[in-house]
Amino acid sequence: MGLGAIAVVGTAALVLTGCSSGGDSGGSADGGSGDATAIISTNGSEPQNPLIPSNTTETGGGKIIDSIFAGLVSYDAKGASEMDVADSIESDDNQNWTVTLKEGKTFTDGTPVTAESFTKAWNWAAQLSNAQSGSYFFDDIEGFSYDADSELALTPTSDTEFTVKLSAPEADWPLRLGYSSFSPLPESFYDDTEAFGENPVGNGPYKLDGEGAWTHNQDIKLVTNEDYDGPRKPVNGGLNIKFYTTQDAAYADVQGGNLDILDQVPDTAFSSYQSDFPDTNANQPAAIFQSITIPQYLEHFDGTTEEGKLRRQAISLAINREDITKVIFQGTRTPAKDFTSPVIDGYSEDLKGSDVLDYDADKAKDLWAEADAISPYGDDTFTIAYNADGGHQNWVDAATNSIADTLGIKAEGQSYATFAELLDDEDNDAMTGAFRSGWQADYPSLFNFLAPLYQTGAGSNYGRYTSTEFDGLLKEGAAETSVDDANAKFQQAQEVLLEDLPVVPLWYSNVTGVWADTVSNVQFGWNSVPLFYEVTKG
Repeated sequence: MGLGAIAVVGTAALVLTGCSSGGDSGGSADGGSGDATAIISTNGSEPQNPLIPSNTTETGGGKIIDSIFAGLVSYDAKGASEMDVADSIESDDNQNWTVTLKEGKTFTDGTPVTAESFTKAWNWAAQLSNAQSGSYFFDDIEGFSYDADSELALTPTSDTEFTVKLSAPEADWPLRLGYSSFSPLPESFYDDTEAFGENPVGNGPYKLDGEGAWTHNQDIKLVTNEDYDGPRKPVNGGLNIKFYTTQDAAYADVQGGNLDILDQVPDTAFSSYQSDFPDTNANQPAAIFQSITIPQYLEHFDGTTEEGKLRRQAISLAINREDITKVIFQGTRTPAKDFTSPVIDGYSEDLKGSDVLDYDADKAKDLWAEADAISPYGDDTFTIAYNADGGHQNWVDAATNSIADTLGIKAEGQSYATFAELLDDEDNDAMTGAFRSGWQADYPSLFNFLAPLYQTGAGSNYGRYTSTEFDGLLKEGAAETSVDDANAKFQQAQEVLLEDLPVVPLWYSNVTGVWADTVSNVQFGWNSVPLFYEVTKG
């Protein structure tokens, strides 16, 4: 998820060892007891869209969707896949799959979760006419089309079984199925999709606390779904996800006893959060990548032209990542060497062309001058847009200062009040400069960091990048029968990105969180999201 998320290749080897500094961060639901009716409060942001799983690709909505829906599989703290609604997912050839559901599962409106709850929802999400941002997650199923409505090769064979035919063999396909776009939907969804998005009916560990549970731009209230008995069964009474306009305000609320868990410490508190919360803090690796996107449609930055390539390289070389991660982030970020995350199987810091991510002022100036010889940049100002409710201003100021000082141009940040407003302009190709971007993995694979963001036509490809070479390598990798062979192709695909720089990689993010001493068993997952269902209070 666009950090969401949220929202793939490689069932092997996500190694994520907790290096939390807080005494309780490695806890589990078995570590203590509490009030089973207690409501846990945490930070969030107003969702960009109505709460429909296949149209939620950012973290504000993703945190909610993942709480109220259960897919075929879910992920544990380290990213390992475990059966949720599915009883088995099997194939003899990695192309034709049979999915068997556990019996007796229901939605919160009392209707049964059946094979058709999945197949009908997936087909609906894949239709071009429904314009779902997560539709591309189904493009490996036979019958999918980017140019017309799809007819996916999904066949219910009973109430608890359906078959799936992929367009090519994919050994890792079951690993993807914990992402929210693969959620089932009740029949009531199709009666009024708009109304459903405001008051969704799910089948997950939590459910909305009645009509009016979602107060826009304020919070959403969830209560435990007593009928859910999967691997994420809550030990508390529910969640109150509060929407903050700044991370500083959220941090102050934890300090003041008005918020239980904060999953993103603001940069203004990096020097103090461990002393402010000596026994209740975490700083551990997570599957989060951060960057700036330079849209292909910007004047002077068309990546298909020599000028555009030169300017993109110059901007990357002009950013002093080492200094920014040390001074601004104080060790909670690591300079990027690729487009994924070090906690993902297949990661490499030795990709061909990765030196374009090193700070080199002299080379940056030379490349910028070469570009000026093609078409002068003049008095234009290079801007990086960011959402003020995400705590980004300090690093954006540092990055634009580095660019301005190195290249001798004007550079500055461009503030949006909310993440939703920024995403709307990205969606509508209305950006007038670069913008902050990032990815919180939907499932633990290199593929998930690449396809949703850079594949032609992908839902989160806000820079409008397209490359037949890159797309081809992704397709080849997805068709490999072993994780290692797939990762080798994905590494080659990243080398294409290092030449084209559709985004400028900045750094990998740790999850830095704090929580009140009134809650226990707080554990942050591989994708930086707390395992809320394990948290106890009282």
